Amino acid sequence: MGHNEGGAGHDNRLELRLAARLAELRAERAWSLEELSHRSGVSRSTLSRLERAEISPTTAVLARLCATYELTMSRLLAEVEPAASPLVPADRQSVWRDDDAGMTRRSVSPPSAGMRGEVIEVTLRPGADIAYEGSPVPGLEHHAWILEGAVELTVDGTAHAARAGDCLRFRLWGSSRWRCPGPDPARYVLAIVLP
Repeated sequence: MGHNEGGAGHDNRLELRLAARLAELRAERAWSLEELSHRSGVSRSTLSRLERAEISPTTAVLARLCATYELTMSRLLAEVEPAASPLVPADRQSVWRDDDAGMTRRSVSPPSAGMRGEVIEVTLRPGADIAYEGSPVPGLEHHAWILEGAVELTVDGTAHAARAGDCLRFRLWGSSRWRCPGPDPARYVLAIVLP
């Protein structure tokens, strides 16, 4: 058995596309392996083997590389998945619920190769108060169109009150806080565009 044959259940094509994309990202920035190693804290030999698809990246290594390239992990993986259908049927949109936080998040238009934006539908129950330390990608563009209820949004220390029909738009560099003051739930469409 050759040393580069995939194990059971391994998608070799995905591994090869991921290796090629990692090499492309480095080439786009004209960084040497040494430069990337210095920036990411991942050894030069590991980076070299990753780009040649000799080894598979661990989640920790992938997270470091995503941070170095200012990419979310979902975006990097979407870039190497086979091209998605232009139609995203309602029953195929993933829904993520955080009952403790009082938030439901539907991925209406998930990240996809060649696309710079994604669309999310968010519902906050009255009293929900969600804070984020920072932006996964500095300067990430946000458009929040309030469909129902009200949202108090604090961006980089500045508070904004938005009601149904209003749209808040901004580039996120630092922290953000999303609060539903009630008395009704808030529902909004969030469009996110990579800088």
